[in-house]
Amino acid sequence: MALSKTEREEYLAESHIAALSVAAGPDRGPLTVPIWYDYTPGGDAWVLTGKTSKKAQLIRAAGRFTLMIEQSDPTIRYVSVEGPVVREEPSTPELLRDMAARYLPPDKVDGYLEMANREHEENVVFYLRPEHWLSADLGAI
Repeated sequence: MALSKTEREEYLAESHIAALSVAAGPDRGPLTVPIWYDYTPGGDAWVLTGKTSKKAQLIRAAGRFTLMIEQSDPTIRYVSVEGPVVREEPSTPELLRDMAARYLPPDKVDGYLEMANREHEENVVFYLRPEHWLSADLGAI
């Protein structure tokens, strides 16, 4: 059974790890990778990635991407959202901290930020405007 608009938006707003898919060009399937994301119901979803990464290059070329999240316990449930990139911006230390705090325990955030600042390239933020949704809640197994 498909989720209602409210249910799918609330589920997407939870801190799941998403699979990001983006067209990878002729004679190729889509690039699909795990990614942290953020979303507030009624707004745009956003992801951070390296400014020159393969993901960033493909997202720019395609102008759109898909995020899919799923769970299998206590029920089988998923939400997939696809849409256009409405803007790309340089990341900020505050956005990186917000994203890390969304996924990591509080005592791990500072260590992650130190590692990311030391080892990762400059990030950019891509904002996705939800246009097409696919969802289901198949109940308990």
